[in-house]
Amino acid sequence: MSGFNPTLNMKERAQVALNDDFLRNAVKFTTEKLRFGKKNASSELGNWEEWRERARAIRLHTIANLDYYLSEFVKNARAKGTHVHFAATAQEAVEITMKIMAAKEAKSVVKSKSMVSEELHINHALEEEGIETIETDLGEYIIQLAGETPSHIIIPAIHKNKQQVADLFSEAGGETLPPDTKVLAGFARAKLREKFLQADVGMTGCNFAIAETGSMVLFSNEGNARMVSTVPKTQITYMGMERIIPSLDDLEVMATMLPRSATGQKLTVYMSAITGPRRTEDADGPEEMHIIIIDNGRSQQLGDPEFQEVLNCIRCGACLNACPVYRHVGGHAYGWVYSGPIGAVLTPRLNQDMEKWGEVAYASSLCGACYEACPVKIPLHDMLVYIRRQKVEQGYTPAAEKMAFKGFKYVMSDYKRFKRSIKLGKFGQKFIAEDGVITSKIGPLKGWNTYRHAPTVANQSFRDSWEALDNDLHREMAGMDPDIMKRMKEILAKRGKTDHE
Repeated sequence: MSGFNPTLNMKERAQVALNDDFLRNAVKFTTEKLRFGKKNASSELGNWEEWRERARAIRLHTIANLDYYLSEFVKNARAKGTHVHFAATAQEAVEITMKIMAAKEAKSVVKSKSMVSEELHINHALEEEGIETIETDLGEYIIQLAGETPSHIIIPAIHKNKQQVADLFSEAGGETLPPDTKVLAGFARAKLREKFLQADVGMTGCNFAIAETGSMVLFSNEGNARMVSTVPKTQITYMGMERIIPSLDDLEVMATMLPRSATGQKLTVYMSAITGPRRTEDADGPEEMHIIIIDNGRSQQLGDPEFQEVLNCIRCGACLNACPVYRHVGGHAYGWVYSGPIGAVLTPRLNQDMEKWGEVAYASSLCGACYEACPVKIPLHDMLVYIRRQKVEQGYTPAAEKMAFKGFKYVMSDYKRFKRSIKLGKFGQKFIAEDGVITSKIGPLKGWNTYRHAPTVANQSFRDSWEALDNDLHREMAGMDPDIMKRMKEILAKRGKTDHE
């Protein structure tokens, strides 16, 4: 499965992506389209910063009182006939799912897009039990056929172009299909419609859960989520424990911010608020509804002053579209479910494995573009610095890097050593510089110079230039009138400067 090769580290995965022209062009094209869409949609709304502050306030309040709102949601959901389960780990969530599947003697499942289900690897678990599992979101369907994992929170197949999709669909359908969007969408529609009607169980994620009503809310642009949640007799919803909002009034704010931040839309095409299973008077809906509330590392962030705000995330993907690193390497380079800046924070925090996952925090320029894009103002760039610090404090820094920084400290802590190192650098660069730049790809220069050139050490340093300027000034002052000289010294002294003797 692309991007999840356990033998490759972050740098190696990124190198694979950088060497894939199809991927880079597809990701660049789509993220630029999404960014400009968000810019236009937020401008049309007006008072965007005020909306951001309101959305942030809702999320801060909810997470600070998460136990209360979870309790309210569970009480109200159960009152409407929903079965609510709690899973502390991904494995527990899988076990709960399998018990439901066994009780229903289910043989087939249709799924709408759910990033939480990716955490569980639920497709693999179901397939091991011989249960057919079909992704019905078009992007998820594409990557399922490709045997890959999502490359973007909102657009799972962002790294694929039309020709690649046509090849996948042609293989699945046993006929040659052209790289035409309408034709490809029509093929998927025909294939998936059969699956909707045959499925025993529908599985969904949860964009938001409303505490005051016990409702779960789904946002969708394709209508597949509505089919998944109404046609099969049994519905299972996977819900991250932080997906709560207090009221329907708060949903208005989130329904305004999420689509504008995610795709540049004023509203998603479909927004479904589902409150319990089908009632007698209802025209459709599941006969039985289960919601599995999943922790899987989320509670570890509660009470942590540096990381609690990461639970504010509404999974819009805006930080991915703004991130210069993500736009070059796509999502698979990050190696786990979540990618981009939010993934670089969530991956080590949810997995609680700094040795294995701490490296993804370095997939950032710390430019802060993610914070500016985030509709709930999560300071992801600060969190990435905290994770880097933790990685160092826990002793996972490579030995070569430790030695390099010890050498840096030794040189920079003494002016004379620093000056000698500059002179040594001037001499050494003669052997690796060409036309005023260092083009060598030896040692640590390889990573930098593969895509750019390193500047040479200047022939005259700032300190040398300043010393020369100071000497020139003294020579000029030596020829001045003594009274003028005295007055200049007085002025310099008042400014807190001292004369150089």
